[in-house]
Amino acid sequence: MSLQLGQIAPDFEQESTEGPIHFHAWLGKSWGLLFSHPKNFTPVCTTELAEVARLKPEWEKRNVKTLGLSVDPLESHAEWAKDIAETQGHALNFPLLADADKRVATLYDMIHPDSDPTVTVRAVFLIDPTKRIRLILIYPPAAGRNFAEIVRAIDSVQTGDRAKVATPVNWQPGEPVIISPALTNQQAKEHFPQGWRELKPYLRMVDLPD
Repeated sequence: MSLQLGQIAPDFEQESTEGPIHFHAWLGKSWGLLFSHPKNFTPVCTTELAEVARLKPEWEKRNVKTLGLSVDPLESHAEWAKDIAETQGHALNFPLLADADKRVATLYDMIHPDSDPTVTVRAVFLIDPTKRIRLILIYPPAAGRNFAEIVRAIDSVQTGDRAKVATPVNWQPGEPVIISPALTNQQAKEHFPQGWRELKPYLRMVDLPD
């Protein structure tokens, strides 16, 4: 059965470019971004891994640990890392799982046989500090991911948790958010004393304090 939102992310132990990873212990009290790559020494993956490295300050601001995965051996990762640094200008600064036995890929249902039975799809799992899965994205092997959107989605999830709100279409940090329809107006007054704009009884827009 495929993993679903709200479930506890499966724990595992696997080798990585930064030593053995015991996933839940490695996460600690951080958020986690676990993402897979179809294969080493491929062009799209090379650009993506460099982008994740470049975004390290953004992950740190959000208390997010990043962990890549490819179904290739550790020695191959080390050689590929040189190519990434040379061609993209960003060396790896996060661990990359060496999942040659496909244990983690199988746990997380990252191999879709009707797409390609030999490699993983471009899966993304956002995991919160309680180890629950909060976001799942699946891209085909040939489509590079938009990591700016992944950062934005993390902001949305974390803002929702912090302020008990939802975020509207194309939302960016600093823009108005939506008060949960589960809150009565009286409850909303307690949570949002700054007031809000009611477009419909179920659509109440509010500006959050900085």
